[in-house]
Amino acid sequence: MKHIKLLAILFISTLTFTACSDDDETNPEPEHEEELITTMKIILTPKSGNGAVIFTSTDLDGDGGEDPKIVAPNLAANTTYKGSITLLNENESPADDITVEVNEEAEEHQFFYIVKDLNSTFTYTGQKDANNNPIGIDFELNTGKKGSGSYTFILRHEPNKTADGVSNNDITNAGGETDIEAVFDVTIE
Repeated sequence: MKHIKLLAILFISTLTFTACSDDDETNPEPEHEEELITTMKIILTPKSGNGAVIFTSTDLDGDGGEDPKIVAPNLAANTTYKGSITLLNENESPADDITVEVNEEAEEHQFFYIVKDLNSTFTYTGQKDANNNPIGIDFELNTGKKGSGSYTFILRHEPNKTADGVSNNDITNAGGETDIEAVFDVTIE
């Protein structure tokens, strides 16, 4: 009889521990799936003058496979451009504008711009997130003197926007994950 009581207590304890478990393996929490970004389009409009310049990076097969198709027209020296970035999933018909989602989830996203071998500067403009931190969809570009180099545009997901330098376009301490990165070879003439 004593053994039956012990087995009954053990059985009830097991059921209690199982019932209180936080792990619900039958109904797992849905993960936030990242949207596929096939295309980054950057429109640069000179503040004084006419005609926009459009940079594009298109990678319809995603990571791996073929390299992205890059278009980077030449820029004018010592010119200030107003810039705007659009992200698309062109595997959908019509193309899905991922920029809308980046704006909606502004606290979780930030663009960074990296300049290599050029005397150019980028400044965040436009919309900010609810904590007054930059998103970077809109920016200003000052090209500086003639030369050749590259611009890298990176969208980070869940960066630490309060880390040192992050609000001033320094990706060093940003952390987070890269949603998309595009490198453009640039000639300033």
